[in-house]
Amino acid sequence: MAVVSMAKPSFLRAEQASASDISAATSPGSSSSRRRDIVFIVNPQGANGRTGREWKKLLPYLRSRLGSDCNICESLTSGPSHAIDITREAIREGADAVVAVGGDGTLHEVVNGFFWGGKPVTKHDSKAPRTTSLGLIPLGTGSDFARTFGWTNDPVDAIERIVKGSRSRIDVGVISKEGGDLHYFINVADIHLSAKAGFHASKYKRFGSLCYVIGALQAFFGHHNQDLKIKVNDGEWEVYPKVTALCIGNAQFFGGGMRITPNAHPSNGNFEVVILQDFKWYDFLMKLHKLYNGTHLSVNNVLSRSAFSIEVEEVEGTNNIYVQSDGEHLGFLPRNFSILPGVINMIC
Repeated sequence: MAVVSMAKPSFLRAEQASASDISAATSPGSSSSRRRDIVFIVNPQGANGRTGREWKKLLPYLRSRLGSDCNICESLTSGPSHAIDITREAIREGADAVVAVGGDGTLHEVVNGFFWGGKPVTKHDSKAPRTTSLGLIPLGTGSDFARTFGWTNDPVDAIERIVKGSRSRIDVGVISKEGGDLHYFINVADIHLSAKAGFHASKYKRFGSLCYVIGALQAFFGHHNQDLKIKVNDGEWEVYPKVTALCIGNAQFFGGGMRITPNAHPSNGNFEVVILQDFKWYDFLMKLHKLYNGTHLSVNNVLSRSAFSIEVEEVEGTNNIYVQSDGEHLGFLPRNFSILPGVINMIC
């Protein structure tokens, strides 16, 4: 996301009505009380501005399919973390659904907006029977989360899913560290080389999907495999030598289509943890096709297991092991990862 001045969260109808209409539409006795409020959070700068342009083209079709039954509320993000604030306000005001319009970064922020102070955000009116659902229209540089469900990048298909309105409970991962804030992820969290590659890739998003290749090449310079201490499911600490990358999947894909955790699914109550050990640069070249089609679990030095929690620390304490989730840089180890089963209702 472009770094610009932050704006106060607000809702703007696609028809340019005021934000106060959301409260009016959901208040008791309102003539619009039977209409659903759906908030579309758009990152207009996503994919070098393509998200904003495609969104404008999409609006007439969106109105034609949903306008008779729903209050269509549009809110454009103005900078990092803005989508988090918008989502929290939408949930508190009683929105029926919040739809992320953009790539995995926008979806990541919207998911984090479903939580505050370690708990799910709730409506101001605690007696309201419905809960706010999560939706997705993939329009960004990367749409890896959508791949797990087999969804295409066709926004018309996404709108039809919203029209149909089928919902399913999905899991969300939560990341913590001592003395730090909680952070949530919906797709894949990863550590060391892959996280470092993602950090560099974020600087080259103007090149589209090529940014992942550039990021990976840059990450290899100066890279050293590291011994890591890992505790799974509150068990005993174990040392894993020469770890190249560790991936914690709530879903299957990351890095622009790499099926890194092929057995993960965001509704099974567990992560898939995949550990790559002692990989050299030429190993990636020779095995890249396996990483993309998800057949790498049979490769030597690749471990996989199911887990509901995992703690990861460095052995030597170099404080330079990168951590990211859903492609967003979070800092460095140590970190704890745990799963919140079925915590969000998603339109699917």
